[in-house]
Amino acid sequence: MLTTVMVILDITIVNVALPHMMGSLGSTADQITWVLTAYIVMEAIFIPLSGYLAARLGRRRLMLISIAGFVIASALCGQAESLAEMVLFRLFQGGFGAAVIPLSQSIMVESFPGAERGKAMALWGVGIMLGPILGPTLGGFITQQLDWRWVFYINVPVGILNYVMISRLVRPQASSPMRIDLIGALSLAVGIGSLQTLLDRGNQENWLHSHFILTLAVISVAGLTAFILRSRWRSDSVLQLHLLKDRNLALASLMMAVFGMGLFGTIALQPLMLERLFDYPAQTAGLVMAPRGVASALGMFLVSRLIGRLGAPRLVFVGLLCAAGGTWLMTGYNLSTSIGWFIWPGVLQGVGIGMVFVSLSTLVYETLPGSATDQGSAIFNLARTVGIAVGISIAATVLTRMTQVNWNRLGGNINPYNPALQQWLGARQLQLSEPLSARLLAHELERQASMLGFVDAFHFVALSFIVLLPLLLLFRRKPCTEDARARS
Repeated sequence: MLTTVMVILDITIVNVALPHMMGSLGSTADQITWVLTAYIVMEAIFIPLSGYLAARLGRRRLMLISIAGFVIASALCGQAESLAEMVLFRLFQGGFGAAVIPLSQSIMVESFPGAERGKAMALWGVGIMLGPILGPTLGGFITQQLDWRWVFYINVPVGILNYVMISRLVRPQASSPMRIDLIGALSLAVGIGSLQTLLDRGNQENWLHSHFILTLAVISVAGLTAFILRSRWRSDSVLQLHLLKDRNLALASLMMAVFGMGLFGTIALQPLMLERLFDYPAQTAGLVMAPRGVASALGMFLVSRLIGRLGAPRLVFVGLLCAAGGTWLMTGYNLSTSIGWFIWPGVLQGVGIGMVFVSLSTLVYETLPGSATDQGSAIFNLARTVGIAVGISIAATVLTRMTQVNWNRLGGNINPYNPALQQWLGARQLQLSEPLSARLLAHELERQASMLGFVDAFHFVALSFIVLLPLLLLFRRKPCTEDARARS
């Protein structure tokens, strides 16, 4: 869990430090986002390789290599003096950190019997959910109180502790010689890397109006199609796609992709809303979001107590309703909303997040053979990673486009015949013809249109949670085993 926290935290902790990094690295606002893109792209490329590498090297050895590489890359990121250096070291960081989450999940599944797996997965899930939620809080505090470089240096002592614990507590695993389809692996890496870059940069580049995005789309489709056609029946494929015949794995991966899409869409938008429209400092915005992380831990605790009696699908159902309900409350936000109404919907959403994540993570392995846990974990986590990228891209696009639509719609009400406008000007002792009136109206129009854009994006996220509910009817339950009979 501690290793997972370290790697997951690094995705979001850097976000609030980007403005401070721009001056030190001599980059523009558009260029600095490559610090985020580099990490995400390399993580997506190397996650599918984790199953093969775990079999080739053994889980324990691969975990130690991943932690050591991640710590060294983190220290180098803190030492970077230019944008090129930072992007290079972030590529290493994302590549080494990619295998950690699938490996952690596989070790958990192997270490605990079915009777205890739900409880263990709940405890492990606390780390994977607290990481992205607490990232902005911790990142804001470190950046304001110390320096942005400590956002990376903080990984060094945590990583050393992780390395010592893994080396002492995790049993060595024998490696097995495996062949790998290099052409298929290269096709997958090119396809996934292009897709992740496309999703991360698409909104900034105006999507298909950009030749860069069009090129990435063509490369992505070509690479992924080549991989699927080549690897469907190959035993040496880097990603065993035939495992998707397991209904639970396929459904859980799909649901996690869509759920991650909605979750990270919210997490990406809410700090932006708080800082841009309500003038909250980064540290305060992070503190407002922190209760969501505590509530996620509470949701996971509930799952650990109830999963044996109620079953994972029922808990996913309740969790989706909580997540959708909390997000739906966010659609009532306006520019007069108090801080309490930013916190409580997030708490309700957080309880649902914890319940859904742990329950889906348990369902993945319920009907999967023990020998396929590494590959199943790689597929499941790749779906989560791609879902996160899709969610952030869609949420950002909905915000941008709907803000423009609302700006045009609201702008039509600014005319001398609107009594509400006359009342607004009268309260400020202004006339419509004065230059100051135009500036104030333009500012207010932008704020109101942006607020409605955020509300429209929250509507989309709430709907994405609701559409997952019917899929729960398709899950298969594992037949009664000796563990289950012993529990009863």
